[in-house]
Amino acid sequence: MDSGPVTVAIVRSRIEAELAVGLLRSQGLRAAFIADDVGGQEPQLQQDGVRVIVAPEDEATARRILADLDDPGPE
Repeated sequence: MDSGPVTVAIVRSRIEAELAVGLLRSQGLRAAFIADDVGGQEPQLQQDGVRVIVAPEDEATARRILADLDDPGPE
């Protein structure tokens, strides 16, 4: 059975989502975002967040890449 895309992050804005998607794509993953904000015309509708999605087979790698952003490591 072919399953649909998987949500790997929910971010606060379309801009954050575009950055996350760009990072994931730069690593060779298939990624996109879903924002229920009328194509960016109504940003206040992003109050529930913007979902970053990837293909199911890319989920583990995407989560690892995004987790590395939250944990910069020792300084």
